[in-house]
Amino acid sequence: MALSLAFEISMGLTSACAVLLAGWLGWQGQRQRAMPALAGFAAMMALWCSGHIAIVQHWPELGMALVLANPLMPMFFLHFALQFVSTDTNPRWRQWLPYLYGFSLLIIAMSWLGGGAAISRTAGFDAFFIFAGIGWFNLLYTVALGVAAHLVLWQGWRQHSGNKRRSIVAMFLAGGWGLLLATSFVFPSLGLNWFPYPMLLLPSYLLLLVYGVVRYQVLAINAFANKALLWLAMLLLVLALMALVSALLGQLGMQALAAVPATQLWLYSALLLLLSAACYRPLAVLAQRLIYPGVQLSEPLLAHWRLQLQQSDSWQGLALLASQLLSGQLRQQVAVQLPQAQTAAAALQITCLRDTQGWSYQLQGWDDVTPGYRLQGEVLAALLLSSCRILEQSLKLAEAERKRLDQQHLVELGALSAAMAHELRNPLNIIAMAAASTNADTRQHIQQQLRRADRLIADLLSYSGQLQLQCSQVSLKPLLQSIVSQQDWQGVQCVLQIPDGLTVYADSYRLQQVLINLLDNALAFCRNQVDAKICLESNQNQHQLLLYVHNNGPAIASNQQASLFQPFVSKRSGGSGLGLAIVRRIMQAHGGAVRHRDDLGWPVTFELQFNQSLNLSTYQLQDNTHG
Repeated sequence: MALSLAFEISMGLTSACAVLLAGWLGWQGQRQRAMPALAGFAAMMALWCSGHIAIVQHWPELGMALVLANPLMPMFFLHFALQFVSTDTNPRWRQWLPYLYGFSLLIIAMSWLGGGAAISRTAGFDAFFIFAGIGWFNLLYTVALGVAAHLVLWQGWRQHSGNKRRSIVAMFLAGGWGLLLATSFVFPSLGLNWFPYPMLLLPSYLLLLVYGVVRYQVLAINAFANKALLWLAMLLLVLALMALVSALLGQLGMQALAAVPATQLWLYSALLLLLSAACYRPLAVLAQRLIYPGVQLSEPLLAHWRLQLQQSDSWQGLALLASQLLSGQLRQQVAVQLPQAQTAAAALQITCLRDTQGWSYQLQGWDDVTPGYRLQGEVLAALLLSSCRILEQSLKLAEAERKRLDQQHLVELGALSAAMAHELRNPLNIIAMAAASTNADTRQHIQQQLRRADRLIADLLSYSGQLQLQCSQVSLKPLLQSIVSQQDWQGVQCVLQIPDGLTVYADSYRLQQVLINLLDNALAFCRNQVDAKICLESNQNQHQLLLYVHNNGPAIASNQQASLFQPFVSKRSGGSGLGLAIVRRIMQAHGGAVRHRDDLGWPVTFELQFNQSLNLSTYQLQDNTHG
């Protein structure tokens, strides 16, 4: 009797789940074209299980009629499989479906009229379904439709990829499980007096099959399956616990409770579990209101917060928006502090921090607020961290794009500058030739300006053109002595503190260009100074060679230092604004750097840094002075 009750419970659960799934899949059919056919499959399974229940409850005619309608189950599944794997909007197989449905109905009608089933006693049942006569053809036709459906899925598995292919694999696995469970259905028809234990697990087949089909297509199914697995595990735990309790009741002297059938204890436990599931949500809402009174957090509110925060395009805007959102929710001013921005101070404060391990937040002043207020603050702080990460990435991308556009602009400007510089050489040559016939003073003035123009053009070509270095070991002191001897010092003292034999791996011509530019700048600023002095000094360590160009001219203002090496920014009258920019470009081409310093005891110092790995020797410094 207990086995018969367990069978009825299993069939009842399967039928109830099938009805619910059929309705839900029918509703999903508005967006998923294959779902109505799968809903038909679920509905037919509900009728098939109801037929077995009717037979056990001694309604044989109704029960046999419902079970003999089983060809419609694989027919609906074949229909679903064809639609699921098809990529054609008007496939050829569609015209054959009415004939297959019609033939299936014909087989069912013949089974009804031809006595395709009978009722027999078997293990655990007073009445159970068995096939007879044409009913065997009904069974073979049902199996053939199932095989055809799985052949269609196999063909679809070969054609598709991604989520659809994963769904097909899941259907095959669920189909194998269903075949294993349904095999026990025909035991009595084969004369085997075995109880169909596998059919007790039949509810799992329907759930696994439908979940395998739609889990990659409908996200709501995944959320449902997550909860279903949790409650199923709890149900099994309760059943195991009740079995243990029923075994111990007799040992504890509770004979009345020990006499209660185990199936009733399990049924009562399952009903209590279902009741607790139904009460879970209301109780959770009540507990939320008791523990966090005044909290009005909801999914729409969180979605609104998340959307608003992600639309900020600046740190200050993000901090201000977060402060406004939470202040409006709490009806109390909340300050938000970000590493790059902050809002007005307030008693309640959220601080977002960025370190090597990522973003984190701190709540200041929240110790005395209610738990509900603190919960809202922590939730918004967590959302704010996510927005900080997104904004950080978007600003990095924007900066990279800006640099790319600036680089492109410089390339275009360089090409234009080079073209203009070459074009200016022709009219300057004509002017030089025309000046030869003028008087001496005019000719000297014109030639002076022509030299200045030629120097500007050379600077322009050096900055805009491609630097092609021809590096070698250059003796530094002879090169500097040659440059110093060619300069018009006009009373400025130049001191060389360079060791003999010191070499640097560089392009001799480009290095000379760097030094001439720096010396010209130094002369221009300290020429009119009392006791004007320029000093060239070197220093060498394990990692790099440093060359200093000092002068005691006027110190460079702090607000001008940031733009020293920018092109077309001149600090002296008559300058092109390219001298220091060319120096930086040449040094970068050598793998070195140039920077301004005012911490070495001189008003102005330019430091040239060369990679030490390119120098082959180390020498002791020796002082040597030139005037």
